[in-house]
Amino acid sequence: MAETSPELFGTNEVRNNNLRPFPKWTGMLQRYFADAGAKPGPCTAKVFNSCHAERWQEVIDQLQGRDLSTQLHYVNKVMNKRRYIVDPINWGVRDYWSTPGQFFAKFGDCEDYAIAKYLTLRRLGIAAADMRIVVLQDLNLRVAHAILVVYAGDDVIILDNQIKRTVEASAVHHYKPIFSINEDAWWLHRAKRRKRG
Repeated sequence: MAETSPELFGTNEVRNNNLRPFPKWTGMLQRYFADAGAKPGPCTAKVFNSCHAERWQEVIDQLQGRDLSTQLHYVNKVMNKRRYIVDPINWGVRDYWSTPGQFFAKFGDCEDYAIAKYLTLRRLGIAAADMRIVVLQDLNLRVAHAILVVYAGDDVIILDNQIKRTVEASAVHHYKPIFSINEDAWWLHRAKRRKRG
């Protein structure tokens, strides 16, 4: 689907299958697949453990077999209840991409919400080709931001920690995408040139 999906926020997209320029993304995926959360411990711990893993599994179990719209809305709602903490305070670095386990244990910032939503939906069976994490510029707040986009047929649905409900991308006009990424590829977004007339 990614090859023929609608262009995000009216941009031209250039696809690239080489994920090496994105070590924060690929490193997060490696940590995610390595950490099963099997170690025992309380849910108050700041390290992902079996309690966090069980809570995450409860969310997934509640959504198995439900329609896509319900899954998207519920995942967005549940993850958006987590506390927002910037990386310098949480991790002592300017930018860090957390696994969902780390997000459940220590909360996170915008890309961490998007990652947790992405990997929760992957566990529910939604294909990587139908989703992208989008790094963009919020033109209203004048800050970098990250969201999750899900392609559902002809609809492009946004899951955003700044918006309580899931919304169609066509309803949002203050986002300027820079790049988007999933497990298969990444896309550079360029503004379309206006035709001279």
